[in-house]
Amino acid sequence: MARLLTHPTIDWKEDGTPVAREAGDVYFTAGDGLAETRAVFLQGCGLPEAWNGRDQFTVAETGFGTGLNFLALCELWQARRPAPEAWLHFVSFEGFPLTSADATQALAAWPELSALAGRLLADWPEPVRSVHHLVWPDLGVTLTLHLGDIHDTLPASRFMADAWFLDGFSPAKNEEMWAADLYGLIAERSRPGATIGTFTVAGAVRRGLAEAGFDVARAPGHGRKRQRLEARLTQPPAPKPDIYGLRALPAPARKIAVLGAGVAGASAAHALTERGAAVTVFDPVGPASGASGNPLALLMPRLDAGDTAQARLLIDAYLAARRTYAGMIGAHETSVRQMPRDEAERTRFAKLLADPPLPLEDLEAISGGGLLHKRALILEPARIIADLLESVPAQIGPVDVSLEARMVNGEAFDAIVLATAMETNRQLDWINLEGRLGQVDSVTGAAPVEADAMASGHYALALGDQRLWGATFEKIADGVPPQTSDAARETNAEALRELSPWWRRDATAFPVSSRAAIRATTADRLPLIGAVPDHDAALETFAGLRKGRPADADAPVLAGIFMVNGFGARGFTWGPWAGRLLAAQCLGGPSPAEVPALEAVSPLRLILRGLKRGDI
Repeated sequence: MARLLTHPTIDWKEDGTPVAREAGDVYFTAGDGLAETRAVFLQGCGLPEAWNGRDQFTVAETGFGTGLNFLALCELWQARRPAPEAWLHFVSFEGFPLTSADATQALAAWPELSALAGRLLADWPEPVRSVHHLVWPDLGVTLTLHLGDIHDTLPASRFMADAWFLDGFSPAKNEEMWAADLYGLIAERSRPGATIGTFTVAGAVRRGLAEAGFDVARAPGHGRKRQRLEARLTQPPAPKPDIYGLRALPAPARKIAVLGAGVAGASAAHALTERGAAVTVFDPVGPASGASGNPLALLMPRLDAGDTAQARLLIDAYLAARRTYAGMIGAHETSVRQMPRDEAERTRFAKLLADPPLPLEDLEAISGGGLLHKRALILEPARIIADLLESVPAQIGPVDVSLEARMVNGEAFDAIVLATAMETNRQLDWINLEGRLGQVDSVTGAAPVEADAMASGHYALALGDQRLWGATFEKIADGVPPQTSDAARETNAEALRELSPWWRRDATAFPVSSRAAIRATTADRLPLIGAVPDHDAALETFAGLRKGRPADADAPVLAGIFMVNGFGARGFTWGPWAGRLLAAQCLGGPSPAEVPALEAVSPLRLILRGLKRGDI
C-alpha cells in the first residue's frame, strides 16, 4: 500500500455535479446537495434539537468528500449554538481526499457557505495518511479528519459520537465503506442514544446496524429517493478497559495551571486557551529560558522508511506544528537540504523516495542521494513562544506546587500540567527522565539573507544577519547545570565544516557565541503526553503483567494531573501536537491522533513496559 493517498478523478456534469470517476457516483447533485444534507443528515439526526442544553456535541461521518456536510452543520451550529461556551466536534473519515482545486470548485456551488468554505479550504489537507485537526475557537468548532483506509483509521480512532452521518458512496458502488465489520466499530464509538442518518436503505446496512445495537427505521426520502434510514443506539457495547489512561476528565477542566514556559508549556497553554480554558502559566525564570531559548530553531520532518505508528505520529506532529506556526512573525519558510551521513542513511533515503510519506510539494530528491524538505521553517523561539503565550497570564517567580491538592502558589486548579523538563524527576521520582546537553554556536552581524538551512545529523541555519550551527546531544547527569565547552564548540565546528554551507566563513569572521541547555529525553526518544499515572496503584493494578497476564483494567491516574515532557531535541515539533492531545483529555472531544500514537506517548507506557520486562 502506497503511503501517499490517491486523489479521486472528478468529472463535472454540465450542471456542476461532481462525479467520482473511480466510484461512478456523485458527491452531490448540483442545486440540491445542500438541501439533501439538511434533510438526510441534519434533520435525520434530530439537529439542532439534539444538542440543546449540551456544552459539547460530537458528530461523526464516514466519507468527508467535499466537506459539504461539515459546512452545513457548522452553519446550523452558528445559528443555533446552545451556549457561547458550547463546542461542536466533527470527526470524519476519508480515504480519497479531493484536491484543493476540486474542493474549491465543488463548494463554489453554495455561496451561502462561502465564508465557512474559505476557512476550510485555507487548511485543506494534503493526501497524507494522517490525522488532520482544525480548531475554530470563535465558532466553538473542531474538525478531526482521519485520512486513510477506513478499515485502518476507524479502529484506530478515539472519540464518542452523539450522531453519525453515514455518507460513503452508494453501497452498490463502494462496498468497502459499508462493510459488515464497520458497524460494530461505529457502535463502540457512540454514546447511548446516538443517532444515525443516511440516504441508503440497503438491506445489508439495515441488518448491520441492527446487529450492532441500533434500532433502525425507514423515513421519507429526499428528492427522487423515496426512503432513507434513521437509527438510534439502544444496546451500546460494553466499554473496553482504558489501559493507557487515555480517557478525558469526567468534566472539562475550566481552570488549568501549566508549570513551565518553554515550548512544551507554551504550546499546551495555547491549545487549552484556544479551547476556552482559563489558563495560568507558572515559571520560576520566564518564557523560553531553558532548552527553548536558542536564538534560532529548525522545524523539519523526521521521516522513517517504514510505515509504522511512530513514523505516522512524527508526520502528524510535524504537520500540526507547521500549521500552528504558519503566519507567526517568528516563523520563516525555507527548504532544508539534508545529505546522507553514511551508506545506510543513503539507502534509507532511497526507500523513502520510492514510497514517500509526504507529497512532492514537501519532499523531493536532490543530487548526491539527499533530500530536499520544502516548506520547512526556521523559527525564532522567543517570538514563537511569546506568540503562543500572547493571551495567557503568566506568573514568574517561585512555584510552590501540591499535586495532591491541585494547588499552585496557594491557588486551586481543576487541572495541573507539568511541562517542567528535568525538574519532573523531583516531582515524580519514578519518571527517570534523561538529560542531554545541547550546545549551539552562533554569530550575528553577517550580511542579511533569506532563511536558509542544511542538515545532516547537525544543522546550519542562516536568517537575516544571524548564523547558527550545532547541536551537540551529550548525556549529562541529572542535577548538573548546563555549561558551554570548547570541546562542544569544536564538535560543532567540525560538523559545520562537513555541512559546508555557503556562509561558512561567517563563522570565523564574527565573534562566536555559545549556548548550552539541557533537553529532557526518554529512553525510547518519544515524548510523555497525557495523564500522570498513580504509580503505586498502577503497579498493583497491572502486577499480572510480570507473569505474562494481559492488562485488563482502567489505568489509575492522578486526578487532574497531566504532563507534556521528554521532547528531547524536537520541542518545536512536538509542542503543538502535544497541546492538542492534552486539550482533548482535559476538556473533552475527539482525540486528534490515532490510538497507537496515543499509546506510544502515554506516560503509562513506562510502567506497563517496566512490568512486562520485569524491571519494576
